[in-house]
Parts: sequence; structure tokens; C-alpha cells
Amino acid sequence: MAKKATKKKAAPKKKAAAKKKAAPKKKVAKKKSARKPNAAFMKALAPSATLANVIGANSLPRTEAVKKIWGYIKKNGLQDKKNRRMINADAKLNALFGGKNQVSMFDLAKILSKHLK
Repeated sequence: MAKKATKKKAAPKKKAAAKKKAAPKKKVAKKKSARKPNAAFMKALAPSATLANVIGANSLPRTEAVKKIWGYIKKNGLQDKKNRRMINADAKLNALFGGKNQVSMFDLAKILSKHLK
């Protein structure tokens, strides 16, 4: 008996398994507590005479003193044009910076701490 040559059908291509989308996670509502400012930052400090020439003689918190110094720097264009991290001193800031002509902005807080009591 002669066998007939039969063509085998190609197996159907398997479809790529569709990735299941993860169900969106439910957000748990956290109870927000009112943010309390740190008392150490809010304590009014008296500026030294050299610092008072720049920001005024009134007692104020350390955070406000930094804001006023930056306001003075921006108003007078004392930030270095090429290296924005450096602050160029004018006559008032030169006395505050201890005679240095240029100071890094990261040293500003350290310098201010010496002039606030």
C-alpha cells in the first residue's frame, strides 16, 4: 500500500501573551498634620553692627536674615556672572565677609552665624 504524502499544516502562530495591566493601587489618604516650624529657626536674633549696615538693626530670625542678605545681593548684582555660586563683595559686604572680595554662597550661612546673637 502506498502511503499518500500529506502536507502538514503549519502550527498556528502563538499570539504574544498580552501583558496584564496591574490594577491601580489605591492611595491611602494620610492624615496631614500641620507642619510646625522649628523654634530654633524662628528665634529672633540681634545682628552685629556690620550685619546691621546691610539688613537693618531690627532683631529677626536667621531665615529672614538670609533672605535679606540675598535680596541685597540680587538688588546690587553682586552674584558673579561666570560662576553663579560666588558672591562678589561691595564695601558693605567686604566688612561682613572679613575682608574677602569673593565668598561662596555655601559659606554665607557660616558667615552670618558669626554676626547673629
